[in-house]
Amino acid sequence: MKRTSTLLVAVLAAFALPVLAQTSTPKVDQRQANQQQRIDQGVKSGELTGKEAARLEKGQERVQKMEDKAKADGKVTPKERARLEKAQNVESRKIANQKHDRQHDRNHDGKKDRPAKNK
Repeated sequence: MKRTSTLLVAVLAAFALPVLAQTSTPKVDQRQANQQQRIDQGVKSGELTGKEAARLEKGQERVQKMEDKAKADGKVTPKERARLEKAQNVESRKIANQKHDRQHDRNHDGKKDRPAKNK
């Protein structure tokens, strides 16, 4: 009995592991987490306004949907990985541009701060 269950587990693992390996996207997931952290840090520091952050988060959701769609058939192809990486590059540039565009919300009131007038 024990030998039969061990054999059954081995056979199931042989079929299940390749499927898991093909749909695994740890690099994509880690990059998504890093980019989300950059957005959160930008909001916290005031480098991003509420509208900017919302727009950037929508872009992150779009990339996540692309990843989900790529995984749906059980295999993420090299072409799909390249498309995901390109989409993440675009979103990364958007984050950098928005964080450094001199629009701030340092008082966290949800509105863009106005520059101080010189006297």
